[in-house]
Amino acid sequence: MAQNWTPNSWRQKPIQQVPDFPDLAALSATEAQLTTFPPLVFAGEARRLKNQLANVSEGKGFLLQGGDCAESFAEHGADTIRDFFRAFLQMAVVLTFGAQQPVVKVGRIAGQFAKPRSSNIERQGDVELPSYRGDIINGIEFNEKARIPDPERQIMAYRQSAATLNLLRAFAMGGYANLENVHQWMLGFIKDSPQAERYRKLADRISETMDFMKAIGITSENHPSLRETDFFTSHEALLLGYEQALTRVDSTSGDWYATSGHMIWIGDRTRQPDHAHIEYCRGIKNPLGLKCGPSLTGDGLIELIDLLNPQNEPGRLTLICRFGHDKVAEHLPRLIRAVEKEGRKVVWSCDPMHGNTITLNSYKTRPFERILSEVESFFQIHRAEGTHPGGIHIEMTGNDVTECTGGARALSGADLADRYHTHCDPRLNADQALELAFLLAERMKGGRDEKRMVVNG
Repeated sequence: MAQNWTPNSWRQKPIQQVPDFPDLAALSATEAQLTTFPPLVFAGEARRLKNQLANVSEGKGFLLQGGDCAESFAEHGADTIRDFFRAFLQMAVVLTFGAQQPVVKVGRIAGQFAKPRSSNIERQGDVELPSYRGDIINGIEFNEKARIPDPERQIMAYRQSAATLNLLRAFAMGGYANLENVHQWMLGFIKDSPQAERYRKLADRISETMDFMKAIGITSENHPSLRETDFFTSHEALLLGYEQALTRVDSTSGDWYATSGHMIWIGDRTRQPDHAHIEYCRGIKNPLGLKCGPSLTGDGLIELIDLLNPQNEPGRLTLICRFGHDKVAEHLPRLIRAVEKEGRKVVWSCDPMHGNTITLNSYKTRPFERILSEVESFFQIHRAEGTHPGGIHIEMTGNDVTECTGGARALSGADLADRYHTHCDPRLNADQALELAFLLAERMKGGRDEKRMVVNG
């Protein structure tokens, strides 16, 4: 157990991004009620994820982490969850084929309700109201009543997370993830793409491989791994009262785990080493993520790593780098060198979304070419430094939204108004997310070919 730590020791520390609840008695009652609820995830599942991430940290896998920027109560439904899960699995198959390595699947789902904000106030015309901080805290509607932080929303978030997890587990283990069906979709996806020929070769190779395996008798009937998959959940641990209420002792190990999700991360705005969010996260045994932005120094990163992973355990800590396409070359190499110099074991992951947000036609958007540029730079820098580009962290949906410009279908600024549905930040739609997976697979294959050339050189 971490020294001088308890599940509520964070309350003695300074804290950022905390909502101003007007009724503290109601807040305490809600948190007390949550402590009586069953855990959403189990310690053994979190340990399994940590073991898989340990392989990624050693260059033996790839982390795919993605999902909604902020889940909403209004859009919760079986079809939405199914469409996200399908798009996510299809991305994972493409990446597995490209990397020739296992892909660890972690969704931003079943708990991603709270959002940090750059300002406490939102202004529309002459009206100022508290900022929307996610459905677990207040409502997105721009009126005074909706924007009052309401503790009861935490109960709603818990129940939605439980229902979402129930369906995700059914999809992951009940046959929906059967790989025998995926190759049929691959050909369907590329059929209407403006860059169909670019993807057809890779899709054909995946299809041929699946057909060959079936021909020699490797089917989902005799190999359950073809019809089942591990799927884990994650979210930003922002609302610490909620997290504390769902922090439980594992009966088999005696360790504390956050049972709100398998993996939680600390945002770029709340990673102060002497503040509440670091204090809470250092004491739980879940795999952790740490967002790393342009203001983070090499020495500052090592200090945070030592707080969050003092035993240098592989798989414990994922560094989620979010710089922007035009800043990654300046900032990422110095962080890699600091970590390598000190021998710290981490997973390096690229968040190409948060540093590439612009405003176009009054809409927040993210140009696909900037997202791809940051990803390509991330891979190139790691190859130059001799380290493993271990993952990608994206905001995406399985729906046909128009929130990010560009991609093979060349969405423009004029298209944004068509289906702009996000509650917070712009997300890649299903086509753009899958296109990114195909492009990543090509880069991974290129990296493997380069290594072979060096070995055979």
